[in-house]
Amino acid sequence: MQEHEKTLISVLVAGALIGLGKLLVSKEELTVRLCFGRSILGAATSSIAGLALIQIPDLHPIALLAMGSALGIVGAQFVELWFKKQANKINGG
Repeated sequence: MQEHEKTLISVLVAGALIGLGKLLVSKEELTVRLCFGRSILGAATSSIAGLALIQIPDLHPIALLAMGSALGIVGAQFVELWFKKQANKINGG
């Protein structure tokens, strides 16, 4: 496995763990669907940090992981709020 593949997997795993961590500290009921959803959402939003490599090709993997973690937290929060607003519009609320 090449270095960039290892880095991408690290960022995806970190994002998924952040999503699970957010779920575990919330008061929401734990369900398998919610665990998978938060993991996928965290991994997807944290992988956006890979775009930083376009601007800074020599970015250290630890810096990329930190950016991925930050984007995973902020991005997942943003996406969840957006979906809740859309659901409220559909339900007439």
